[in-house]
Amino acid sequence: MNEEAEILFEQRGALGLITLNRPKALNALTHSMCLVMKAKLDEWAHDSTIRTVAIRGEGERAFCAGGDIRALYESGRAGTPYALEFYRDEYRLNAAIKHFPKPYVALLHGIVMGGGVGVSVHGSHRVADETAVFAMPETGIGLFPDVGGSYFLPRCPGQIGMYLALTGARLNTPDMLYAGVATQHVPVAKTADLIAHLADGEAPETAIGEFSAFGEAPISEYRATIDRAFAAGSVEQILADLDAGADDWSHETASIIRTKSPTATKLAFRQIREGAQLFFDDGMRMEFRMVHRVIAGLDFYEGVRAAIIDKDQRPQWRPPTLAGVSDTDIDAYFAPLGGKELVL
Repeated sequence: MNEEAEILFEQRGALGLITLNRPKALNALTHSMCLVMKAKLDEWAHDSTIRTVAIRGEGERAFCAGGDIRALYESGRAGTPYALEFYRDEYRLNAAIKHFPKPYVALLHGIVMGGGVGVSVHGSHRVADETAVFAMPETGIGLFPDVGGSYFLPRCPGQIGMYLALTGARLNTPDMLYAGVATQHVPVAKTADLIAHLADGEAPETAIGEFSAFGEAPISEYRATIDRAFAAGSVEQILADLDAGADDWSHETASIIRTKSPTATKLAFRQIREGAQLFFDDGMRMEFRMVHRVIAGLDFYEGVRAAIIDKDQRPQWRPPTLAGVSDTDIDAYFAPLGGKELVL
């Protein structure tokens, strides 16, 4: 086993174990990682000696912080095919996980964001330890909550998915369980024991044991406000409801949304509403149409510049306001791609 490889695969008894192995990069996904992981899943799906697959991240800081955004930025700016090839094969991997015929156990710790959500949330079991932190912060870099966000976010309780999509809010482990992002909690001290039980051939439900929530979910305090405000028919109406609130949380939430790319915010709103009516694969095809237009646009590059390249945290969005983004502008992101559609 090559310890320098970006992603490691090993069979331990009845368990196929995947380790994302870029700890210095917070285990961010590269194109090659997506390709080899999908190939291995295809192999293990037909291997009768593998009963369960588990995935984890190397290092203490992150399960996976997302895709390699800097590489995508550089590809898009240079006009090379890497960015769209990455998204195409990442989405195919997401679909392979969603349709995987055996138990797929994601062992979540530290940062779980963006592409890290895509290789975990579609699995049958999402087991979070007490260090896990989830977010889909894409609208802050001019993107939208992709990797299947069209499917899983609208299916969170109430309007929590829309809230997460528009704000990029971070959830701790109790919140992840409350929102359905995580299905179980296993303390970090027991993760190795869980892996050993899975390797011995135990079914995940037996190995994981009883559902183990701990503490109140902070997000539950704001659930009524979330369900009311984020059920509105437009981003502008959501903001108006929050602005009219008598509590600090509503005002702070509105302020957070206003820092995001106006185009990406309206795009995410449409995505979540559309995705509620779509099967998973159709949602992934929709996202591929959307990301094509994002890569050809402006705000993604400005958002990545401000957050990652120059780190000035002062993006100059174009258009700079929600009023400057028309329904026709957003419609264009969802138009068919002809011969370039995502094939699953």
